[in-house]
Amino acid sequence: MKTNTLLYAFALWLAAFGLAAAQSNSIESFEVTQVGGKTVVRITTKEPLRSVPPNFAVANPARIAFDFPNTVNALGRSAQEIGQGELRSMNVVQGTDRTRLVLNLRRSVPHEASIDGRNVLITLAEPQQAQPVPGGQVASFAEGRADTKHAIRDLDFRRGRAGEGRVIVDLSDSSTGIDIRQQGQNLVVEFLKTALPENLRRRLDVIDFGTPVNTVSTFQQGENVRMVVEPKGQWEHNAYQSDTQFVLEVKAVSADPSRGPQRGRYTGEKLSLNFQNVEVRAVLNVIADFTDLNIIISDTVAGNITLRLKDVPWDQALEIILQTRGLDSRRSGNVIWIAPRDELATREKLALEAQQQISDLEQTRTETFQMNYQKAVDVQKLLSDPTQRILSKRGSAVVDTRTNTLFVQDTPSRLDEVRRLLAKIDVAVRQVMIEARIVEANETFSRNLGVKLGYLDNKGIQGGSPGFPLPGGNKALVSGNYLGSGEQTRQAILTGGSFIPDTQILSMPASGLNGFPAGNVSLSIFSQTMQRFLYLELSALEADGKGKIIASPRVLTADQVEAVIEQGTEIPYQQATSSGATSVSFRKANLALKVKPQITPDGNITMTLDVNKDQPGAQTAAGLAISTKHVKTEVLVENGGTVVIGGIYEQNDRTDITKVPFFGDLPIIGWLFKNSSVSTGKNELLIFITPRIVNERLTIR
Repeated sequence: MKTNTLLYAFALWLAAFGLAAAQSNSIESFEVTQVGGKTVVRITTKEPLRSVPPNFAVANPARIAFDFPNTVNALGRSAQEIGQGELRSMNVVQGTDRTRLVLNLRRSVPHEASIDGRNVLITLAEPQQAQPVPGGQVASFAEGRADTKHAIRDLDFRRGRAGEGRVIVDLSDSSTGIDIRQQGQNLVVEFLKTALPENLRRRLDVIDFGTPVNTVSTFQQGENVRMVVEPKGQWEHNAYQSDTQFVLEVKAVSADPSRGPQRGRYTGEKLSLNFQNVEVRAVLNVIADFTDLNIIISDTVAGNITLRLKDVPWDQALEIILQTRGLDSRRSGNVIWIAPRDELATREKLALEAQQQISDLEQTRTETFQMNYQKAVDVQKLLSDPTQRILSKRGSAVVDTRTNTLFVQDTPSRLDEVRRLLAKIDVAVRQVMIEARIVEANETFSRNLGVKLGYLDNKGIQGGSPGFPLPGGNKALVSGNYLGSGEQTRQAILTGGSFIPDTQILSMPASGLNGFPAGNVSLSIFSQTMQRFLYLELSALEADGKGKIIASPRVLTADQVEAVIEQGTEIPYQQATSSGATSVSFRKANLALKVKPQITPDGNITMTLDVNKDQPGAQTAAGLAISTKHVKTEVLVENGGTVVIGGIYEQNDRTDITKVPFFGDLPIIGWLFKNSSVSTGKNELLIFITPRIVNERLTIR
């Protein structure tokens, strides 16, 4: 016995000696300083490191972990409260071949690490204001720096040992911001402010790998890179990042066809049980041996059970046993505590009551929150709302409106909740530029045709020359007018409108258009003796007009905030009052755009629109009329896209013919007894809307 004891002690000594020899380096000191709004952590080791230790960041809870290989903890402590900047505390955990140093943060911030001799310098930048994260299942990694342009170096896909699909992305640096969300049946991964080389902008068809993933599409979208993973069937995903390598795993979830509603619920290894009237405690011990879990069974668990299960997941078998005997379980790590439901409920109730008593007696403290984008008064109302109170009964919130600062007094646990809440709501609201184009186009055409017809017989008139006798022997032809003493002057110029009134048989001339008279063509037919005249005059006029009016109002507004822009005139009109007198009121005739945008989680824009274009119209007996064009609707448009939200098309065709009965219906010569007017008009109205999400760096010129 003594020899065995010595050998065991010698083995322990060798193991300790080997561990000490393997871990030759150590962490000697840990310091935190504030430099220009940044938090700098200095870690000093016994021996200089060749490179920056591997590190990774977790968003919830916000942590940054550094793994020091072959290093021991020589600080003399494993935890330290700090409370400087965004750094809350530090923990050091020593393993067999490495030591992990964890920085606990108030929120996720970008970080940089470098080597300076025996010192490892970790710089925590100022927190970036987080953008609203789309709904669904979201996982966030380190926030990207606004002044750094990240890039994707390589993209690969592999099949895991268990048949899962693994998308491996090689990043240019470890501070690239990544958002993961489930959108329908697909997974969408956003790399914030990241560039994608042309050779990586492609769609990978990976169905031949035999994983739940069908395709992986990667493309540039604005300043971000979007990756869309299309799985099949039932699946679940897991994402993690190690230094500059980001890995997204998608694995299938086993389904039980006989239990549709619980499909994918049980994931344990399958087992078979066949017991006849055996103690429940013995069955639970069998499950504990099968799963290598630590199961604690309450003394009140008793009774026998008979069951036969074949190829059933062990977690489903455990649930069946608990439900059969009225038991319940609570799991913490690899320890499962099993007891009757009433006993567990009673214990939990007592624990909650004790926790409530501790909370009522816990000492309160005051913390100051500087509001950047929210109004402190609005946040105070939110925290102190009696219907859904966030603060405890002893908590209170006070506002300093001059500095927009919020002072909250409560227990430390409630202050942590308030801090997390403010980190989500005190963010910059995205803005949208909405541009509308109202296009009016009109086209008109008019044509008028008319005729005049006259006849004159002069053979009964005496005087004049032998070849052209004048009416009356003592009358003369002066400037085309017959002038005689005591007689009516008669016009005789053979041009347009030259008919002697007494000679007109038919007068149906064409009317003028656009303020211009119709054009005339005259024709006279007479005999050799100039004694009989036939006069024919044709009048015609055409008018062709085209016009286009473009109005383009635009307005910039914040997300979910209504904006109005208008331009025009106000027309006065008389209005009767209750006393019987009249008063002057005004009605607007203007161009107006009223819009309320809402940015959707997938980057599209939903808008409630009210667009109208009014202008003064014709003068009526009751006053001036107003010509109105109005559309009110709600549409969904992609960012930067253009959509036609409405349009009106109007066409007017009119033909008027005035003719002499019977003669106007005669072939060919019937046109000598007609007056025709043709008019055609086309009017079209189109309204285009183009919304754009404004980047914080965008400058509107």
